[in-house]
Amino acid sequence: MTAAWVYTLVPAVLAVLAASMAVCVRPGPQAISAIQHFAAGVVFAAAAGEILPDIKHQGSVVATFVGGVAGVATMLLIKELERFIKGRAGLLATIGIDILIDGLVLGIGFAAGAKAGLLLTIALSLEVVFLGLALTTGLTAAGWTRRRIIAVTAGLMALMPIGAVLSAPVTALSAPVVTGFLAFGLVALLYLVTEELLVEAHETPDRPWVAALFFAGFLLLLLLEETIG
Repeated sequence: MTAAWVYTLVPAVLAVLAASMAVCVRPGPQAISAIQHFAAGVVFAAAAGEILPDIKHQGSVVATFVGGVAGVATMLLIKELERFIKGRAGLLATIGIDILIDGLVLGIGFAAGAKAGLLLTIALSLEVVFLGLALTTGLTAAGWTRRRIIAVTAGLMALMPIGAVLSAPVTALSAPVVTGFLAFGLVALLYLVTEELLVEAHETPDRPWVAALFFAGFLLLLLLEETIG
C-alpha cells in the first residue's frame, strides 16, 4: 500500500494552488464562509463515518478514554497557545501546528484502513485549502509580497507529510494502542469542525445556501463512502 505521506501531497498541493490564486483574486468573506461550511460537513462525515465506527468496533474503553483525553488536552493547549502568540508569528505558528496535526490524523486514519485514509484525504484537502486561504489573507494584510506568501505557504504545507511520517509507526502497534490513536484523531477532527471551521465561518452573517453547504458536504462524503464500498 502507498505510504500515507504520499497522500498528504494532494491537500498540500491544493493549498498552495489556492494560495496562489488568492494572492491574485482575493475571495470575499461569503465565499470563504461557504468553503468553511462545506469543509466542516465533509470532515464531520469522515470522522463520524470512518473513525468512530473503527473505535466502537475495537471496544477498548481504556484506550478510547486515554486517546480521547489526550486529544482534548492537545487541542485545548493549541487554543491557549493562540492567546500568547500574536500577530504574524501567531498566525504562522497556529496554522503550522494545524497542518502538522492534520498530517498526523491522516496517517492515523490509514491505520484504520485504506478506505478511511482515502476519505480523510478528501476531507482534509478541503480544510487545508481553507488554511491556505486564511494564511494568504493574513499575510496579504500584513503587506507580504505574492512570491513570499506562496513560498511560506508551501513551506508550511511540508509539515503535513512530516506529520504523516511521524504517525507511520502506529500501524505496527497493538489494536488497543491503535484505538487510542484513532480516538485522538477523532477528537482532533471534531475540534477542527466545531471550534475552528464553524466558529470562523459564523463570523460572517449566514445565508441559507451557505449553511446548506455543511449538509451538502456531509452527504457528499457519505455518498462517496457508499460508492467506494
